Amino acid sequence: MFPTLSSLFEYFFQIRIPVPIPTFGFFVALAFLFPYYVFKSEFKRKEADGLIQAFNETEVVGAPASWLELLINGLLGFLFGFKVIGAFIEYTKFATDPTGFIFSKEGSLVAGITGLIVFAGWIYLDRKKTQLPKPVVETRLVHPYQLNTYLVFMLAFFGFIGAKLFNTIEHWQEFMYQPVKVLFASNGFSFYGGLIFGALTYLYICHKKGMKLVHLADIGSPGMMLAYGVGRIGCQLSGDGDWGIVNHHPKPGFIPQWMWAFNYPHNAINAGISIPGCNDFYCSQLAHGVYPTPFYEAAICLLFFMLMWVFRRKITIPGFMFFLYLVLNGGERFLIEMIRVNPRYNILGMMFTQASLIGLLMLLGGITGFVFIIINRKNNLQRRGSVA
Repeated sequence: MFPTLSSLFEYFFQIRIPVPIPTFGFFVALAFLFPYYVFKSEFKRKEADGLIQAFNETEVVGAPASWLELLINGLLGFLFGFKVIGAFIEYTKFATDPTGFIFSKEGSLVAGITGLIVFAGWIYLDRKKTQLPKPVVETRLVHPYQLNTYLVFMLAFFGFIGAKLFNTIEHWQEFMYQPVKVLFASNGFSFYGGLIFGALTYLYICHKKGMKLVHLADIGSPGMMLAYGVGRIGCQLSGDGDWGIVNHHPKPGFIPQWMWAFNYPHNAINAGISIPGCNDFYCSQLAHGVYPTPFYEAAICLLFFMLMWVFRRKITIPGFMFFLYLVLNGGERFLIEMIRVNPRYNILGMMFTQASLIGLLMLLGGITGFVFIIINRKNNLQRRGSVA
């Protein structure tokens, strides 16, 4: 496995490049970057079709930096200095366990305070240059796709909270005994938690700008499928623990061993038994081969995304794309949970994991949506027939 980009580069290029960036984190970043362009394209297309419209926004020009702006920029500067600059200062600790370093109390306090002053000072001086004797309120026309950068930031922030919250709920017993360890664990994230919180944030922000929820759901569906697939590539490459149950079945002859039953050597969470002769930080592998479920999900969801993207222009019924996403992603996750390792709960006499329950609800929601579309179209045809 490739817990850091250094190990990934070494495997492909046979060169040891010191890039101690977590592979999983890198692909999470890509899971925001790639859908950014998908969202932008769909925003433009839906606006051209007249389904969403540009909106007016007022802004104050010539005002000095507010205390809130100074506070936010100062905090960002502190985090940048404390962690990013601190990672260079404490490079050995960071290189040994990058994710652990990021979520620990380790860092450079001096660099953090310096970053706070620099970032806060920068926004103060920037506002000072354009300050007017009397601030002016101006109105400007904003196209929906111009919200993308702001949306990415807000989705990342609230998605992170959702991923942590859902993971905490999923491991509630452990949280009750060790709350600090669970909350600040470097590998404790739920994809669905991040996805749900991110989606709700996106819908709330855009709906406040006057866009209808049904069109927003359609716009976001291909991007969400792509984000999920790209994120799962990171899970597979890093070996972050999202694998399946032990696979004792004989391997079919036409597929590689790692696609059937994989031991995840050098996995990012050091799970399993020690690898003989390994003296690196990541020296563990699973005792028995398990289903590589992240690989299955990545392949399936990227295929689903390509199908949704190819046929998106032919899908003109409002809500259809969203309901399709619910059926495809929900059904895929519900089925994959049958061979995944996750805590299970007894709900009405049936055993569910958190993800399988959410997947089932998504699947049923998508099917219900399709039924609603069929009934609605049938009623519309009957009304037209009666009028004629």
